[in-house]
Amino acid sequence: MTQHKNDSSPQFTIGKLAAAAGVGVETIRYYQRRGLLPVPDNAQGFRHYPATLADRIRFIRRAQELGFSLDEVGHLLQLEQGGERVAIRSLAAERLAQVQAKIHDLQKMESMLSGLIQACAHSSGDTACPIIAALAGELSASTCPPERPDCPVSGCGH
Repeated sequence: MTQHKNDSSPQFTIGKLAAAAGVGVETIRYYQRRGLLPVPDNAQGFRHYPATLADRIRFIRRAQELGFSLDEVGHLLQLEQGGERVAIRSLAAERLAQVQAKIHDLQKMESMLSGLIQACAHSSGDTACPIIAALAGELSASTCPPERPDCPVSGCGH
């Protein structure tokens, strides 16, 4: 990812660079405003970009797909240029902890929704739908059916 100022790679216009990287021109301009990409000098009315910037743009996109913010991506790029692997690992470990926390939260949501769907499937038509009741905050431990050991209601002992 290290960029060299005297890069002898082919030069692209912004449109060709965008196409090569699989992004829009506005994405490149946005990354430039954020300081993630350099703004080349304007030569003869056109800015020319080294083709190697397409790799940097793809790096930015992949980092975003892994959940890194653009500020964190900028930090990663700065760290990479200095070869600070310990700091890079630390930043990635923080991201991993955040991902694991999200997974935990999603698993809790999955369990609750699954329980509500099961409760709804087994409830009679003369009672409120457990899904609607739970979303409305009306379902409580006292209204939870005793035959439901996996009751999704928070704090329910059933």
